[in-house]
Amino acid sequence: MIDTAFGTPGEDETDGGGTAPPGGGSRRYTREQTRAALLAAAQRLWAERGVHNASLDEVAAAAGLTKGAVYSNFAGKSDLLLTLLERYTGEGFGVEVSAELCDAGRPAEERFERAGRAYARRISGEHARLLALLLVEFWLYGMRDYAAGWRVADWYAARRARLAAHLDEAEGIAPDDRAALAMALDAGLALQHLLDPERVPAELYATGMRLLLGRALS
Repeated sequence: MIDTAFGTPGEDETDGGGTAPPGGGSRRYTREQTRAALLAAAQRLWAERGVHNASLDEVAAAAGLTKGAVYSNFAGKSDLLLTLLERYTGEGFGVEVSAELCDAGRPAEERFERAGRAYARRISGEHARLLALLLVEFWLYGMRDYAAGWRVADWYAARRARLAAHLDEAEGIAPDDRAALAMALDAGLALQHLLDPERVPAELYATGMRLLLGRALS
């Protein structure tokens, strides 16, 4: 999750549209701290309550800021949501699993097993539940908002392309198509596992990727 703990502001601070930090401190947030506080609050509220059920007023209040701080840093709800999505891209969300699959220095079978263990780590605990909820909210928002939908789609496309670059065409299936199927397994298995971990174990990931990628993994 995004770190919500902020350090002591520096001497060159500006308010960035923010207010005094919670707790009665006299200094104002820097613009970077204001944006980080708003992103962290939006992430938490939207995961717990949904994008449409948490207003910008509520996001600002949860961050200890005013609604004016939102509009001095983001164009609106779509901009705030898409900035949060892009932060996941910048932080490399999900790349641990891809890195294990794409490690050409290891035999294919070992790569599948290591990717399976990385996947199990990624979807374990409360963090995974909140993250899954947030990613579903990204998808729902993109389905309802045409412009946002393209940005969400581009995020998924970048992840597919990263995997497809390490696949060969095999059995008449193009690398891009195989990567799309692998992404579907990644997301779909996580949703089932988080609801029903006993009957849908995370270890199925390695089995599924072995079946999907097989000889195509270069």
